[in-house]
Amino acid sequence: MTALQLNAMNTELWQSIGAIADNESLMKRLTRFAKKLVKEKEDATLMSKEEFFRRIDESKKQYEQGEYTRFSDKDKMNRWLNSL
Repeated sequence: MTALQLNAMNTELWQSIGAIADNESLMKRLTRFAKKLVKEKEDATLMSKEEFFRRIDESKKQYEQGEYTRFSDKDKMNRWLNSL
């Protein structure tokens, strides 16, 4: 994204905030939403819905091609998981 585009988005954001600044309920909702966005940015384990379904599809293909690990009991599975 170019600096010009970023500046335009920044301006639009502040105009939108200004339009709701006199409404306490909307400002509370905006604050909660902004906090959620910050958490998403900081949490590397989160993924988009598209990424989630892409990974599911990829796993299905691997399974169909016989590329998977099978465990005969939970202890073997736990040892494998701990080795990762």
